[in-house]
Amino acid sequence: MQHHYRPPFWLVGRHLQTILPALLWPLPEVQYCRTTWDTPDGDFIELDWLEGNQQQPLVILFHGLEGSSNSHYALRIMAGLQKIGWRGVVVHFRGCGGKPNLKPRSYHSGDSAEIDWILKRLRAEHQGKIYAVGVSLGGNALLKWLGEEQDSAADTIDKAVAVSAPLALPTTGHVLGSGFNLIYTWLFLKTLRPKALAMIAKYQLAIQPEAITSAKTLWKYDDVFTAPLHGFQGVEDYWEKSNSRPLLKHIRLPTLLINARNDPFLPEKDLPLAEELPANVMLDFPEHGGHVGFASHFGHSEQDWLPSRILRFLADNE
Repeated sequence: MQHHYRPPFWLVGRHLQTILPALLWPLPEVQYCRTTWDTPDGDFIELDWLEGNQQQPLVILFHGLEGSSNSHYALRIMAGLQKIGWRGVVVHFRGCGGKPNLKPRSYHSGDSAEIDWILKRLRAEHQGKIYAVGVSLGGNALLKWLGEEQDSAADTIDKAVAVSAPLALPTTGHVLGSGFNLIYTWLFLKTLRPKALAMIAKYQLAIQPEAITSAKTLWKYDDVFTAPLHGFQGVEDYWEKSNSRPLLKHIRLPTLLINARNDPFLPEKDLPLAEELPANVMLDFPEHGGHVGFASHFGHSEQDWLPSRILRFLADNE
């Protein structure tokens, strides 16, 4: 059963539905407790916890590109958990928690290996139900992990949700390189470039700083930095190998995909059809919502559609 999303009548168009919820909507207050974990390769990640009843489920949130626990969607989802007494944790990808990496490594759209060790450590440390939610880039990486793990994913988590994931990653990469979408690219590069330049200088990487400063698209940035840093043979190799779309048919865990049909990052024609996927993968593709927008009526956070939709799916049969 779908629970249809309807935007405020005056909030029209994919770009306004993406931008205004992130910039103007009042955000809920969430109290986090931060922990730091060492990674298997000698680096670290930072996790922000929403404390709750230890008998209640734990919801793990993987954020989007250059996101954090303070991203508007993270606060909205964690506030939804807070209202019902569930536990939550926002996992910061490397370099996104506010401190620079200790290793010449960052994060990327297909980083399912990182997802794997994080989820398995959380499973080992926590009793009861564990659910995973991935947003945008985090959603793609989570879906890739689910498709790779297949039946084994059920040993680690119980359900999963992906929100506004770039389900056709190469298409998203190219779409963000033209027209109004260059605004989003500019915002991403505004924080990505300084991190890359600092890493190049600190570790004397064989990457020309001028290639980073001159990159105006994610295609170029990923080609000169993300791809070589993580062992890919250029941007096309990175996007193809990190794409979750071919793996969706292998997902065996109950999983919900939430994507707006007017998402500026992913054309509607690239959304999968239900008949392409196993019955355990459920689709909710509202006509509106933009990219991780799904704004409630202004000032009415108690009517916030996105966390409510996620929690309805996760709590089903609880």
